[in-house]
Amino acid sequence: MDAGLVAERVDEVRRRIARVATAPVSIVAVTKGFGPDAVAAARAVGLTDVGENFAQELVAKRREDEASGASALAWHFLGAIQTNKVRVLAPMVDCWQSVWREREAERIAVADPGATVLLQVGFASGAGRPGLSAEAVAALAIRATELGLRVEGLMAVAPRPPEEARAAFRTLRGLADQLGLPVRSMGMTEDLELAVAEGSTMVRVGRALFGDRPGREPRAASW
Repeated sequence: MDAGLVAERVDEVRRRIARVATAPVSIVAVTKGFGPDAVAAARAVGLTDVGENFAQELVAKRREDEASGASALAWHFLGAIQTNKVRVLAPMVDCWQSVWREREAERIAVADPGATVLLQVGFASGAGRPGLSAEAVAALAIRATELGLRVEGLMAVAPRPPEEARAAFRTLRGLADQLGLPVRSMGMTEDLELAVAEGSTMVRVGRALFGDRPGREPRAASW
């Protein structure tokens, strides 16, 4: 992984954010599908948060990263939470970004008391895009807090059409504001400007930093 190229790319991501942001926005470098060199490159360009979608990848990369003796990073779990893997993940995850079922919250509370979580709101249809309905968010936020978890905010994967994405981002921001939650994790490579303009405080970016994942065909820009 060319750290110089990643540095250029993160500068461009920051410029994209700055053009529409009215408040600070953090960047989570999504290293899914890449090797440990992507984690090292993210650190080298000043990023402090990395995200993984798969338990095995997160555990392996964090162990290798910690063994290197480099400065600590914050690790975000972004994928579907399999309750049978929570105990293994618990010592490795700093923020669980994809909690949307009560049983996930219960299992995390047992394995990782006081853990930081974001609740995933469902807007995008299709396999692998789950989440709470807007009407169910408050109840799970209350339940997770009762379990001792730190509910810091909400996250979502938005639909692809721009106007649908904008509506989803506005809804998520409204829900977060109603619940007094400071973190709004919304926006990825394709839609981060829309997300930031609508109040994102955290974007999750992989391809814009590291290029296409190994083994995948290059993707054309969608809009």
